[in-house]
Amino acid sequence: MKVFGQRKRATAALAAAGTLLALAACTPAGTGTGTTAAAPSSSSASSPQSSTTAPPSPSAEPGTSATVGALVPGFPQRLLPLMPGAKVVSSSLDKTTVPATVALVGGITAPAADVLAYYTKGLQAQGFKAVPGETVGALPSKDFLRGDSETVNISVMESKGVSTFTIGANVAAGSVK
Repeated sequence: MKVFGQRKRATAALAAAGTLLALAACTPAGTGTGTTAAAPSSSSASSPQSSTTAPPSPSAEPGTSATVGALVPGFPQRLLPLMPGAKVVSSSLDKTTVPATVALVGGITAPAADVLAYYTKGLQAQGFKAVPGETVGALPSKDFLRGDSETVNISVMESKGVSTFTIGANVAAGSVK
């Protein structure tokens, strides 16, 4: 039953990342101010994505935000620092929910194991405990728990030397300051 729960969380995290990217792509031109957005690099299929300018996604209400190619304003970088050398694909923050929800999708030319090791070390230093299990199917995935209600999931897909990672966190409001 625990594996089913991990699969469900990983699937939800990947679906949320896809939704963020789709929403950002569908945002009409001219709404808001420009932000940096991810676009495929024409130089190499194995390099992380380069940046171009695109409008931000509209927020449903104050306290929520999502963007492509950059960290949203107020992103909790202490909680989820961007791995050195990684590029942001998308990020989101919703402080209106309890617990607050944070998501980060990034890409890096490093093995999936290195990505998991980097975030495992950082999360454990903040009091998160790793939940047993290292994969969901063939996808490297790790869950973390702090207290009774704070959770983080990291999933990594590796292809042609590039690891694309998705991190979803549900944490107390104090963790997103």
